[in-house]
Amino acid sequence: MTYVPLLLQAQRTETPAEEEAEEEEEETEELGHVDTYADYKPSKSTIGISHPDIVVETNTLSSVPPPDITYTLSIPESTINCGLLSALQLEAIIYACQQHEVILQNNQRAGFLIGDGAGVGKGRTVAGIILENYLKGRKKALWFSVSNDLKYDAERDLKDIDAPTIPVHALNKIKYGDTATSEGVLFATYSALIGESQAGGQHRTRLKQILDWCKPSFDGVIVFDECHKAKNATSTKMGKAVLDLQHKLPLARVVYASATGASEPKNMIYMSRLGIWGEGTPFKTFDDFLHAIEKRGVGAMEIVAMDMKVSGMYIARQLSFSGVSFRIEEIGLDDDFKLVYNKAAKLWAEALAVFMRAADELCLVSRKSLWGQFWSSHQRFFKYLCIAAKVRCLVELAKKELKAGKCIVIGLQSTGEARTREVLDENDGHLDRFVSAAEGVFKALVQKHFPSEKQRREKARGNKRKRKPRGRQPKFPKHTMVHLGGVIHISDDSSTDTDGMDTDSNSSPDSLMDNNDDVIFVQHTSCHTASIEKMKQSLLNKIADLGKELPLNTLDELIDQFGGPEMVSEMTGRKGRVVRRPDGSVRYESRAEQSHTIDHINLKEKDRFMCGEKMVAIISEAASSGISLQADKRVKNQRRRVHITLELPWSADRAIQQFGRTHRSNQVTAPEYIFLISELAGERRFASIVAKRLESLGALTHGDRRATESRDLSKYNFENKYGTKALDKITKAILGHIESKVSPPKGYPGGDALFFRDMKHGMMDVGIFCKEPRFGLSTEKDCSITKFLNRILGLEVHKQNSLFQYFTDNFDYLIEKDKKEGKYDMGILDLAPGNDEIYEEKQETFMTVGNPQDGQVVLYKISVDRGMPWEEAYEKVQNLNSPDEGFYLSHKLRGNHPCVLLAEQGRGRNFIVYKPNIGKQAHPESLDNLQQRYRKVTPDQAKDSWESQFNFSFGKCSHANWNGKCKKIEEGQECLQGMRLRQYHMLCGALLRVWKYVADVVSDITCSSILQIVRLKTKNSNKQVGIKIPENCVARVREELLKMDEEVKRRRKEKEQKRVQEQRLRLSLAQLKPQLGLVNQLPSMPPRTGEEVLDLTVSPSPSPDSIERGLVLDCLTGDGFGLDSLISLSELAAQNTIQPGCNCCCFLLRKAECRNIFLEPQLVATGYVGFH
Repeated sequence: MTYVPLLLQAQRTETPAEEEAEEEEEETEELGHVDTYADYKPSKSTIGISHPDIVVETNTLSSVPPPDITYTLSIPESTINCGLLSALQLEAIIYACQQHEVILQNNQRAGFLIGDGAGVGKGRTVAGIILENYLKGRKKALWFSVSNDLKYDAERDLKDIDAPTIPVHALNKIKYGDTATSEGVLFATYSALIGESQAGGQHRTRLKQILDWCKPSFDGVIVFDECHKAKNATSTKMGKAVLDLQHKLPLARVVYASATGASEPKNMIYMSRLGIWGEGTPFKTFDDFLHAIEKRGVGAMEIVAMDMKVSGMYIARQLSFSGVSFRIEEIGLDDDFKLVYNKAAKLWAEALAVFMRAADELCLVSRKSLWGQFWSSHQRFFKYLCIAAKVRCLVELAKKELKAGKCIVIGLQSTGEARTREVLDENDGHLDRFVSAAEGVFKALVQKHFPSEKQRREKARGNKRKRKPRGRQPKFPKHTMVHLGGVIHISDDSSTDTDGMDTDSNSSPDSLMDNNDDVIFVQHTSCHTASIEKMKQSLLNKIADLGKELPLNTLDELIDQFGGPEMVSEMTGRKGRVVRRPDGSVRYESRAEQSHTIDHINLKEKDRFMCGEKMVAIISEAASSGISLQADKRVKNQRRRVHITLELPWSADRAIQQFGRTHRSNQVTAPEYIFLISELAGERRFASIVAKRLESLGALTHGDRRATESRDLSKYNFENKYGTKALDKITKAILGHIESKVSPPKGYPGGDALFFRDMKHGMMDVGIFCKEPRFGLSTEKDCSITKFLNRILGLEVHKQNSLFQYFTDNFDYLIEKDKKEGKYDMGILDLAPGNDEIYEEKQETFMTVGNPQDGQVVLYKISVDRGMPWEEAYEKVQNLNSPDEGFYLSHKLRGNHPCVLLAEQGRGRNFIVYKPNIGKQAHPESLDNLQQRYRKVTPDQAKDSWESQFNFSFGKCSHANWNGKCKKIEEGQECLQGMRLRQYHMLCGALLRVWKYVADVVSDITCSSILQIVRLKTKNSNKQVGIKIPENCVARVREELLKMDEEVKRRRKEKEQKRVQEQRLRLSLAQLKPQLGLVNQLPSMPPRTGEEVLDLTVSPSPSPDSIERGLVLDCLTGDGFGLDSLISLSELAAQNTIQPGCNCCCFLLRKAECRNIFLEPQLVATGYVGFH
């Protein structure tokens, strides 16, 4: 009999690890993701006809309501009833105009941000705002956009909403001195804002001209369309001009409009009218706001968007992406291409050595410019190779889609025109072959930038004028140089030759400035010159040999593969192209057609594509802004668009711009998006830039970071703190400074030792490791993720893939580690996803400081019943068919009962697991794992254990169930492990205003600066989004909120007292008027200023009474004049001591009125004195 308990005891001691694993499973289910978008309908605006397409909003934004509507539109009913503006667009117009009624605490008018996605109709919305203000008598408006061509779109939008009478003037067509244009819309580009006239004169700059046209009291509309173009306001002249304009016209009604509102928080600096930072807000300056947001990660950006919507300054909808498919095609490389790529990588490594040898022989001291040019060309060369690797696959894919009755749109960034033109110039305007852009980049680098004496002399001569001589200079012939002991003096500027620089940080102009390197040592022997020339020539010969195998210019080859320009609509910025003639010969031809400029050619090509003459369109970034290529219901070509991105744009701003070309309103079918990424590891660098931008762009543009996940490349995003840490770890591991916790990729030829040796040499070949005389081999200074991902493009294919694998393994390891330690920012997560049993137990409301209105936050205490009752489990099991699905009991007992669960077939061999105490478990289980620990049973066998565990876990933890007691509870601590009922504290409402206070408390107690933002839906269908406050922080957070609440209430009380005082003043004045006999006399008095009132202190003929009452006068005319003084005045009136018509008495009354006006400027004193 004693054997069984001993066995149970043994079982219990054997399984602490297993228990821990199970505990972890049970606790990870608390947060999860649900669908990202919710269908959008205006919630408080009831006017207008619904939008023609399905529009959505992110779940995060949809969980907060917009403010109530108090504004009445003036737009004619005919415009509304005919559907010229949809309900969605009208809602945006109402909220914008309503926000424009608000004056911020810095006395500037509040602005509005329209964050609608491409295709929702921002143009019409903006035109509607201009029309509304025009009808209210504000006849002048400013409209800034990206290009002058969009002026025609602005005119079209105004015409579409039945406002063709509002004229649109293009600023670029108006002379600098002219401000005669009386009314209408002044349309200008952002670059025009910084325009200056060479002629001088009164309106020397466009900004001055605009300000003179507007006048300082201007209260019309200023639209910043595509406002992301004004980003980096502190660092660009254009951004500063945008801020300057807003500052100088404080009463203007500002509208920011862009689908890519702000790709990163730092680009919000120009949105000064949102009132998020500045006087009366938690953030004194923009930098304070930026620091708070960047420190707290993507979640903070989501709070910003929600806060802006609640405050009525932001609206962001986008076309539903239902029907739009996204996929990433990773392309395998054929052996021939790998061979060419590896040859190129070896030749670049050799070129690096040759450049270094030549620079050493010339004893060059200043080499920053040289390496800037070298690495920028290196990056461009391999970028062209990466793109060329995809051409064959793209053509196959496109032809297949064309056969299926679809049409193709191909997105490109670079056209390679510069190289084509170089070859054209070399051959006196003749071309008989397709050009290789990659070969051109390599060749140009060696020809123009190979270290040489001649090159240095030319630079020195060219820069002499930039350097002021110090002291007296000896006179020498113009074209000679002084050779003093082998020293050539050159200007500081020679080290900043940065033409053709790309994004490698090593080649940024800032990093190239080095004012100490103004001396170059040269040993003057002809044999050196000869040997350097020989090195250069040898390198050029090798490039020429390689050039025979390098791929041709991508754009020309694509057009050729699709059957020539007759079959392809090309919408790019290039002026000419290389084409194959019918006889097979090749020649260069201009793109321009008779009497058409390049811009007109692009519009003509667009029309040819839209009417079905051509089924393939190629767009570059230069031409993509504002072009619509969707399967529009109004055009002939209504085939489904397949949008293939051959080359990812450099930034997400541009990516979104391109994706919005084919997905717009009024389309028959939604497009398919295909991203082509080759298996070259380094190429993911371009994907990672876009992914980084898309991730934070989704966070702000649509208030939910997951909004862009369906169509971004987040798994390729390495430009964050984890990427930086991973890079540091791998460089140290390869150099042998630390032992890596992550093992190298399996299957590397030659094993781990050879991997580390090869990577060491490889990273030297691409300049990441460099030899230093004092320290030996070390990592290059400021080696960023960008630089690392750029440079590894120059490794042989198998090496770069292995190195990249090693990097990503380290990257994943670091993220997993942070997740386990609770330090990872997950963005917005759902509390108890899929669980409807959420109850609000308690809520406390606190006031928060606002700009200009106060807000409020609510601290909720929420209970979640996670359990699954027997009835629900039994009902579920009735619908299961697979032999392995159903109830399972554990082999081992836990307490008096075995563990019980319900398994449902998931993907593959994985099963979804449900338990009585926690409902659905977050992580699926494999069948093998289940069968090791559990045995399948019938519902009758499972029932007792299920009900027992369900009831027990309502108020007690798993430890009490398994062991009869819990150590934590015995020690007086709280233990929630495996409990059915969970309690959470959640702070909702105007969170941005309390963010800093809450974050400080949480980081002080938990040592983590991350505030977990959660979303939930309660039993009575209330949606909430807020910050989850850890249990141990609740008391301190409540203290902070109470302090803020008391401060706001104190200020409100003071305001209220002031208001009551003013009312009493007014009442007293009203009583005094009849006694002074001024009721009929005063309205005819001319309006007076404050100074004129003071002139009455000396009466022209003082009466004896007034002298007797001198004391009263003193008390009433001094600074102490107020309610008490006025009451004294009332008493005098009651005693009949005030005489009608007496100058002194009139003065007293006027003085009171002045003070009344001073106290509350918006009020007209009493209506009988001409103050307005």
